[in-house]
Amino acid sequence: MSPFNLKLPVAIGCDHAGFDCKEDLISFLEGEGIVFKDFGTYNKDSVDYPDFAHPVASAVEKGEAAFGILLCGSANGVAITANKHQGIRAAICWGEELAELARKHNDANIICIPARFVRDGDAEKMLDTFMNTAFEGGRHANRVDKIAC
Repeated sequence: MSPFNLKLPVAIGCDHAGFDCKEDLISFLEGEGIVFKDFGTYNKDSVDYPDFAHPVASAVEKGEAAFGILLCGSANGVAITANKHQGIRAAICWGEELAELARKHNDANIICIPARFVRDGDAEKMLDTFMNTAFEGGRHANRVDKIAC
């Protein structure tokens, strides 16, 4: 059972470099029966990643989405953008262990995936791990509480 409130949609967005991976993740979400809101982009035409990262982060920040998924070539741009929002803890993950630790230790609420560096099928595994791993709290809660400015 997911620690996220999956009665809310999952917010997902990407730039052109993350488009194919986003489409794969949407198919995964649909296969799991998970409702999502796609904030774009909707094709491979070159776009600016903040135009998609900000709406995803805002939806999570406002409690309109259970959690967020962001993709771009390296995941750095979307993570930097999303982390400008208070209450957002966007983590770059390129493997299942990082997705697990992002949740357990950092209470991450947006997973950022570097689409150019992730093999087919790995993004789905990371997403499954991310959305089904609970925050451990304890000593990690003290650290997470110190993040906000």
